[in-house]
Amino acid sequence: MEHPLTALFVDCDSYFASVEQHLDPALRGRPVGVAPVMAETSCCIAASYEAKAFGVKTGTRISDARNMCPGIVIVEAKPPEYVRVHHQVVAAVEDCIHVEAVLSIDEMWAWLPYNLREPATVEAIGKKIKAAVARDVSPVIKVSIGAGPNRYLAKIASKMRKPDGLFIIEHSQLPDILHPLKLRDFTGIGSSMEARLQSFGIRTVERLCDATKPELHKAWGGVLGDRLWHLLRGDEIPDLPSNRKSLGHSHVLPPDSRTPDKAWPILCKLLHKACERLRAEHLLTGSLTLQLGFVRGPSWSADAHTVETDTTLTLMHLMERLWHDRPEPGCLIQKVGVVLTRLCEQGNHTPQLFQDAGDANANAGTATGTPPGTTGTDTDKHQRLDAALDKLRARYGRKVIYYGSVQESRDEAPMRIAFTHIPDAGVEGD
Repeated sequence: MEHPLTALFVDCDSYFASVEQHLDPALRGRPVGVAPVMAETSCCIAASYEAKAFGVKTGTRISDARNMCPGIVIVEAKPPEYVRVHHQVVAAVEDCIHVEAVLSIDEMWAWLPYNLREPATVEAIGKKIKAAVARDVSPVIKVSIGAGPNRYLAKIASKMRKPDGLFIIEHSQLPDILHPLKLRDFTGIGSSMEARLQSFGIRTVERLCDATKPELHKAWGGVLGDRLWHLLRGDEIPDLPSNRKSLGHSHVLPPDSRTPDKAWPILCKLLHKACERLRAEHLLTGSLTLQLGFVRGPSWSADAHTVETDTTLTLMHLMERLWHDRPEPGCLIQKVGVVLTRLCEQGNHTPQLFQDAGDANANAGTATGTPPGTTGTDTDKHQRLDAALDKLRARYGRKVIYYGSVQESRDEAPMRIAFTHIPDAGVEGD
């Protein structure tokens, strides 16, 4: 049965670098690399197409990018601007067709209504979106648009004519239209999966498309192979339910903030941000991992468990304990990070029956993060304190009030963009 076009995918081209070229006309037409911090040991988190022509890409070390692309301009990332422009792009697309979901800072998709599924109509919508973005946002911000019988194929189509592309995959063209692609062009196939497929004799996209459902099931080791088999044939299948497994922040330290006394306040700020997100998403955590990357020597990480919590003070005490146990306390630190795991939804959490008994265990030195001497009443106070701080910061900005441990890092570790977590428009960066 012929499957109609049902999904339209919008992908911003070299988004961070394009925003930088939009903000500074002097950068237009020039190779640009975007770095999280201005340090030669850092890496590019984005590159303009002019820089990509020289082989510079996401993850390229800044010093290597300068060697690969003489004349490249390295700029420090401006996440608040990326968020602001992101919301402008979403609004421009929304004026043309309803945005079903924002998938990341530079990707979104729209479901095609039954009366808007003819290829000529879809192409007209794509051209209208491009014109709206150029008119309402910036002519420098380019989007590549794809459409297909399902969202997966629409996303692939958006990448087949980059940059500034518009491409439609119709069901009648499958699977031949996909054959020129490489295995790594498909979402879900990374380097390790590509090697695994090759071990099963699947070395080309043509062979991937010809594989039977049992073959892909075996190659993937489960239902993900079955799903891909259907998606490649244009079938619409529901998304798999997903639960967040971790939440965290990391930061590459600039050269003047790599001593332990400068790194610690930044680490505190990262934890405070993670706790704020934890509460905003109505989650609790039962484990904290501290990650340190030293200037010289191997990286180090350690974790500790706690009764499920979302209070900043509880997790601060837990992180402080790990910090004091780090090796080589005098070594310079290049990168810090904190990750919260063992997450659970607040509504699905069963509190401890004997809270005070758990606190007593904490005082006895078991693996829990409750501060010594803390009682259930104290925990309630901490929760009310967090709620008050979150409300004030949401209303007046994140710099209006904060814990004292962040004082020395107010201007460090600014907002970073997690691709799948975009702040609301107007949220002040911290």
